[in-house]
Amino acid sequence: ERVRMRFDEWLDRAAASDDPSKPHWYFRLNPGKYLHLELNFFQRMKSVFIVEPKRQSGIFCRFGMKGIVAESHFDESRNMLALLGGKRRYILSHPDQCSKMSLFPNDHPSHRHSSLNWSNPDWDANPDFASTEVNEIVLQIGDVLYLPTHFFHFIVSLTTNYQCNTRSGKDEKYLNHIQACGD
Repeated sequence: ERVRMRFDEWLDRAAASDDPSKPHWYFRLNPGKYLHLELNFFQRMKSVFIVEPKRQSGIFCRFGMKGIVAESHFDESRNMLALLGGKRRYILSHPDQCSKMSLFPNDHPSHRHSSLNWSNPDWDANPDFASTEVNEIVLQIGDVLYLPTHFFHFIVSLTTNYQCNTRSGKDEKYLNHIQACGD
């Protein structure tokens, strides 16, 4: 469900997010063309993070309440993100692990997502998932993470947090793994 609200309204709701029975909200915005002047590591120039500057798709910022989860999925482009406040936990997995993740079918609206509930997996129904190789990182203020094309990521907001990210083209280096899984 998409709801329009001002940032101060979201911040009031985020302050009350310690109660798991209350709704959790995720706030996102496209800050326009001037943010790269303040966050110069997002400038459209070749770097370790911006591989194809001409294919950079802008800067997008997201604000997460404690407890918000982004289910495991892969992006079809390179993704560089910077955590500017709070803490976020990332569980990352190489594309060669996709056969263990029960991806939704190609014709499903969430075809890039794992159908498994990573917060409470059904080990009996998905025995291969237990052998999935993953890495875990907790991003804190000032950390930058580069996600290659097709790398899986499951995200948990550990505190109220905000991050900005940008994408810069795609790399087909790992596409064969994704295609082998049916996507």
